[in-house]
Amino acid sequence: MNEPSERVSGPQPPPGGLRWPQITAIVLLTVVATALLTVWLIRVYVFPPQFEPVVLSKQEEQVLQAKIERLEVIAPGPAGEGTLTPEPYSEDAAARTVTFTERELNAMLAKNTEMADRVAIDLSDKLVSAKILVPLDEDFPLFGGRILRVKTGLAFDYQDGRPMVKLMGVTLMGVPLPGAWLGGLKNVDLITEFGQEPGFWKSFADGVADIEVQEGALRLRLRE
Repeated sequence: MNEPSERVSGPQPPPGGLRWPQITAIVLLTVVATALLTVWLIRVYVFPPQFEPVVLSKQEEQVLQAKIERLEVIAPGPAGEGTLTPEPYSEDAAARTVTFTERELNAMLAKNTEMADRVAIDLSDKLVSAKILVPLDEDFPLFGGRILRVKTGLAFDYQDGRPMVKLMGVTLMGVPLPGAWLGGLKNVDLITEFGQEPGFWKSFADGVADIEVQEGALRLRLRE
């Protein structure tokens, strides 16, 4: 007579399957990874740190200062006073072309405005991008007193004798906003849309002879 087989209580793992200690470890690792990812997303997109202001080297500062002096921007204070001398009016055609690098634009923001750690500009081929940190009022629901991260981009080009400016989009807290929330202006040429009637966009278009945005630099040529 055969002996009765020994019974083992409790659930048994399938042959070749995971055992309960392994499953528990995987669940714990998943929970920890999810928590860390959530903290990182909140830190980056909801409560982002301020930007690091751009500081030019001594040589870059000299080049930028020469451009500013060419634009005849005078610093306030005694150093900018008493320097005028009479002279006949004339126009220099070369002065109508203005070029700034990405680092120069960010350095001017950092040096002369309160946006040093709030705005960062990026120049790439036919595209001007900006990251902006927007402080929220204390009364704002949920995130009052915190800082919101916003990203946007404008496409710049010159076609058929006129400049072209397109809003490429706006991203809020890492989420691209629908075009309907942007007044239907996403991927729309603002010059064509608003440049037919008197106003800023018409004046801008009529005064620009050429515009070029490339990696790290912006060049603007004005009309006579």
